[in-house]
Amino acid sequence: MSPLVSARATEPGLLPIDAERWPDVARLPRASALRTAVARTLVERALSRLPLRTVTPRDLSSADGSSSAPTLTLHDPRAFHRRIGADGLIGFGESYMADEWDSDDLVGLLTVLARHVDDLAPAPLRRLRGAWVHHRPRNDRNSLDGARRNIHRHYDLSNELFALFLDPGLTYSSAVFDSLPARAADLEAAQHRKIDRLLDLARVGPGTRLLEIGTGWGELALRAAARGAHVRTITLSAEQRTKAVERVRAAGLSDRVDVELRDYRRTSGRYDAVVSVEMIEAVGPEYWPGYFGSLRDLLAPGGRAVLQAITMPHDRMLVTARTHTWISKYVFPGGLIPSREAIARHSAAAGLGIVHDAGYGEHYAETLRLWRERFLDQEKAVEALGFDRVFRRMWELYLAYSEAGFRAHYLDVRQIVLTTTGGQEG
Repeated sequence: MSPLVSARATEPGLLPIDAERWPDVARLPRASALRTAVARTLVERALSRLPLRTVTPRDLSSADGSSSAPTLTLHDPRAFHRRIGADGLIGFGESYMADEWDSDDLVGLLTVLARHVDDLAPAPLRRLRGAWVHHRPRNDRNSLDGARRNIHRHYDLSNELFALFLDPGLTYSSAVFDSLPARAADLEAAQHRKIDRLLDLARVGPGTRLLEIGTGWGELALRAAARGAHVRTITLSAEQRTKAVERVRAAGLSDRVDVELRDYRRTSGRYDAVVSVEMIEAVGPEYWPGYFGSLRDLLAPGGRAVLQAITMPHDRMLVTARTHTWISKYVFPGGLIPSREAIARHSAAAGLGIVHDAGYGEHYAETLRLWRERFLDQEKAVEALGFDRVFRRMWELYLAYSEAGFRAHYLDVRQIVLTTTGGQEG
């Protein structure tokens, strides 16, 4: 067997892992027997205190099915503990990508872990956390060139891929449902409800000069233009721009919408409203002052900047900012979810005041559930686009991991209005 192919990848029914595409999944990391043994002891002790079950396939065959707790099934315990011993939570994610563990309730399992994230390691050992984590690569910083590379790695994967699991309007951010739990049939209307709420907060109407930072696939720009606004929307994703331009042209709104491949730092002008939906997460903390400064400079007198932003607790944000995570390695390079405190501090420093701030994290959990279910239903179509099993497991884990973050209230999503005058609205 090649050293670049994991043992699980050669079992019946599974394709070998492409070692060139997934080098750190195909090979087990270097780790001493002692380090692996220590990791196993710590992991087993931590998991034993949580409301979940850890089993092997042999254990499952004799289970009576009486437990309702989510199950972590270890297909290869040795590889699982070795990866965690070498790379911490990055190893945990890579082990899933390599088929070394599974769960009968992936979201439930990850929700339990998210709720107890601060309790997984004994207090005396938390100071040694640096031995299991990696610092973020400098190449992932969102410089002008780095931001283009990072956006390309996620958003330029394939327009066809995203179309398989998003709503028909291709909106890749949290919806707002009229009731929960949500139904798949409600997703498109819920996305329109979210966009319309943002446009209402921005006071977009006939003649409004609107700048959108982060085009997506164009749905917000289309709905703003339908209100009579003049929209300039900017993106760093070539794939998204191509699709957005096509949609604008098909809607007959090319005279009201300009779609540009442009960085917000290279954007000028004055606008009645600036809207940016779940884009701040891709800015990077060292660039937050410039981002909020750009929002201020782009607003005309009396204008409003409206953000939709995922947030996390401030103390967790500070830890995550120093850490190379599985998400930053495989899904969103260079990204960092801000805290509400960070948004308030940096916006105030730029001369902007928060006049509206409302959260609805439970709606994002439902949005992610619907995306994940549709993605799994479309497995054959995803494979036909050229995305292998490792990618599909990576994407499933990403969607489940994100959903769990909202279900555990580790994450939230908020709609925030900023003005140069400040003064909280009712």
